[in-house]
Amino acid sequence: MTPWALSMAVALPVALAVDRWWGEPPVRLHPVVWMGHALGGAGRWVQRHTVQQPDTVDYKAFWLAALMWCAQAAIVLVAAGALQWLLHGLPWWCAGLLLGLLLKPLLAWTMLKSEVQAVEDALGQSLADGRARLAWLVSRDVAQLTDTQVRESAIESLAENLNDSVVAPIFWFLLLGLPGAALYRFANTADAMWGYRGLYKGQNWEWAGKWAARADDVLSFIPARITAVLLLLAGGTKGWARACRLPAEARQTPSPNSGWPMAAMALNLDVALRKPGVYVLNATGRTALAADTASALVYASKAVLALVVLAQAAMVLIVIGGAV
Repeated sequence: MTPWALSMAVALPVALAVDRWWGEPPVRLHPVVWMGHALGGAGRWVQRHTVQQPDTVDYKAFWLAALMWCAQAAIVLVAAGALQWLLHGLPWWCAGLLLGLLLKPLLAWTMLKSEVQAVEDALGQSLADGRARLAWLVSRDVAQLTDTQVRESAIESLAENLNDSVVAPIFWFLLLGLPGAALYRFANTADAMWGYRGLYKGQNWEWAGKWAARADDVLSFIPARITAVLLLLAGGTKGWARACRLPAEARQTPSPNSGWPMAAMALNLDVALRKPGVYVLNATGRTALAADTASALVYASKAVLALVVLAQAAMVLIVIGGAV
């Protein structure tokens, strides 16, 4: 147990170092891209058997999509488990290095930061440029967004994806190793591709996407709240002074999870974050400015640092406990 805990303790900083210095692997070698291709093919098959009329109960589409989700999730678990098993026979330091390389594609911290900053930089050029760049980051319609709404959307996406792309994969990695992180990224990718209410791009996902959406909700439940706490920690006394408002603000969003990190970020910055016609977080906050994007990135970076420190401390305690 102790050598493997040491390997995991090595793997996390290795993964983040590779993420920092080399970024994402080539598309043809990226496991999350493979997941997306597989889900895309399965989704097209499910849609051929889906009733396309809105507000129609469609149990067939629900169960077909659930079956495809489970089958592909099993493949992901077996593949990740096999790779991890192969590492167990290696020296702990070598296993840790290789495990970190395998973990890296399941994290996307550097890319998230650069994409959010790119939106702010584009917005500095023109509103049209800001909208176009934001469209790379979010699935919502950006055509009618104001400059403030573009900035708010980028900050919201930073907070939400801090959980989806960093905290949650690390959480499941610490609990279940590489299979846990891989399963989470599969579930999150499936939710991003299938988990829509009603029609999306001409396809009806109301029932076909329910399983994927609920699976992601379950797997994100604890990590989303951990992300919110980490962001409040990053905010220092200012963040904690507003912590009592966090649960009420988080419940303003339809999602049971995404509201937590977004509300924590809104409270840290003391800005209002809105999705037009859907929710307003920290409604009494001021209008978000360009400097708030920079501050949001600082808070998110501090939250990641705090997560790594806590994770490494947990691994050290496991090692010490195993040696006693």
